[in-house]
Amino acid sequence: MNARTTRTLAAALSLTAAFAISGCSSDGGDSGGKPKLSVSGAFMPQPVNDKMAGAFMVIKNDSKTADKLTGVTSTLSDDLQIHETKDQKMQQVQSMDVPANGELRLERGGSHVMFMGLKSTPKVGDKVTVELRFEKAAPVKVELDVKERTYNAQTPTSTDGTAH
Repeated sequence: MNARTTRTLAAALSLTAAFAISGCSSDGGDSGGKPKLSVSGAFMPQPVNDKMAGAFMVIKNDSKTADKLTGVTSTLSDDLQIHETKDQKMQQVQSMDVPANGELRLERGGSHVMFMGLKSTPKVGDKVTVELRFEKAAPVKVELDVKERTYNAQTPTSTDGTAH
């Protein structure tokens, strides 16, 4: 090999390495391609008895990678289920989508977390800790504020007055 061929080969290898490195890091700000999830408005209406309770919240995904809520755990119950409501019927599902650059709303009359067979009955003002489990993101611990049975979170509105 002559010097010119060696320099050309070295330049080509350097350029290939630079593309490979930049390709690995240019994921739009996502760390390793994992979703960036946050939770807001988490609450549980005070349960009527120790048979069951619901939990509601908004899970926001600020990344370009979609994810799925796959499970929920808590010391309050050994049986937590993810439920969706379709055609006014509640049914258990294995997972729920958390869209890229979007949110999953768990709210009254819609999708929610269901606690079955409570170990105790929380009162207004108590806090209940749950751990949300996802397909891709690390688990997220959330504190649910126990609210009055009639409490309903306000739906945020945009500046033009339309609901989100």
